[in-house]
Amino acid sequence: MALFDELRASIVNGNPEAAATLTRKALQEGQKAENILHEALILGIHEVGERFGRNEIYLPELLVSGMAMKEAVAVLKPLLADPGIKTSGKALIATVRGDLHDIGKNLVGMMLEGAGFEVIDLGIDIPSERIVKAARENHAQLICLSSLLTTTMPAMKETIQEMKKAGLRQKVKIMVGGAPVTQRYADEIEADGYAPDAPSAVKKAKEILS
Repeated sequence: MALFDELRASIVNGNPEAAATLTRKALQEGQKAENILHEALILGIHEVGERFGRNEIYLPELLVSGMAMKEAVAVLKPLLADPGIKTSGKALIATVRGDLHDIGKNLVGMMLEGAGFEVIDLGIDIPSERIVKAARENHAQLICLSSLLTTTMPAMKETIQEMKKAGLRQKVKIMVGGAPVTQRYADEIEADGYAPDAPSAVKKAKEILS
């Protein structure tokens, strides 16, 4: 469909205004929100992720594509809240206690939303007790923890331990990421997944929830 192709291109080219306008147009033409999400937006952001992985685009382009995705998803959100619409899952995201960085976290959140996840962003400098409480209250299926400082990485392990104490560890998958975080560290603290960047975070999230 030509309109879906245009919409997909608006995500790939990082045009937030066009993405929102074309999403509204698709709805006006009678397209279902779920179809717009899965057959246009998600395909677009998937292509962006593939290009990023091949070093054909870089972080600035990734950010504007993420913004375009966010604008389009915002148009669909009231309709996607319909209980009859199937989402990819419910994810909590947070930058751990002691860390005030949020660019990476925000990008992951935008891309998860674009991939059909219901995302609850707890913010920055979040203590493990609050993450556990939010996971229980929101019946989260996935927790994404971000750390950009080596000094705050232990808070990831602490959060996983607190999830165990609360009896929630077997019910919720936990993914970690951030500049100093590695697969080895993720394995060491018994996280379910690790992602070095936002596109791979979406891929990993779907993988560990499947």
